[in-house]
Amino acid sequence: MKVIAVHSSNRPTGLTASLAQSVLDGAAAAGAETEIIHLCEHKISPCRMCPPGGWGQCRQEKDCIIEDDDFQAIRAKLHAADGIVFATPVYFWDISELGKIFLDRLRRAEWPRREASLLKGKPVIGIACAGGSGTGSPPAIVNVERYMTYLQLQHVVYLPVSRQNKDLQLKAAHAAGAFMVERFLTSPEATAPNATPTRLS
Repeated sequence: MKVIAVHSSNRPTGLTASLAQSVLDGAAAAGAETEIIHLCEHKISPCRMCPPGGWGQCRQEKDCIIEDDDFQAIRAKLHAADGIVFATPVYFWDISELGKIFLDRLRRAEWPRREASLLKGKPVIGIACAGGSGTGSPPAIVNVERYMTYLQLQHVVYLPVSRQNKDLQLKAAHAAGAFMVERFLTSPEATAPNATPTRLS
């Protein structure tokens, strides 16, 4: 049983990374193997919107045509994972640019699979961390939720984080990681796919 966190900040040791790691610590305490992927340490090219109509090989063969970066390797890890965490810093009240590049590629590659997607039904925890006033985290977490819905992931919890509530949310993140494992990965009464998302704030 493995839980993987995708971290989309360019700071591997910042606030966003600490929240992602707290989720993984909670998952590990509940018995899961964990891994964090720092996107800033990988080459992720933007979607080329291949013709015709912006859909190319991703629609016909269900895979991305770009092979000279790390996207496919990370995607394969997510396919093999049991649970997923996506953590982003907030820029302009939105997901980070690096996070959007990755999620745009992932969404476009997975969407044509629909019922056959290897991501469908996997539980996910979303995190959006804002600096300054923290006002950007609520709109950013809504966008995180939207991407996770496109990917047909099973909503567990979404955490809008600011400097003001980070201590509270670090504890919530740890609890969420344990909850994911105990309720969604090991419980015989696991919540049905596409359950209504829960936010802790």
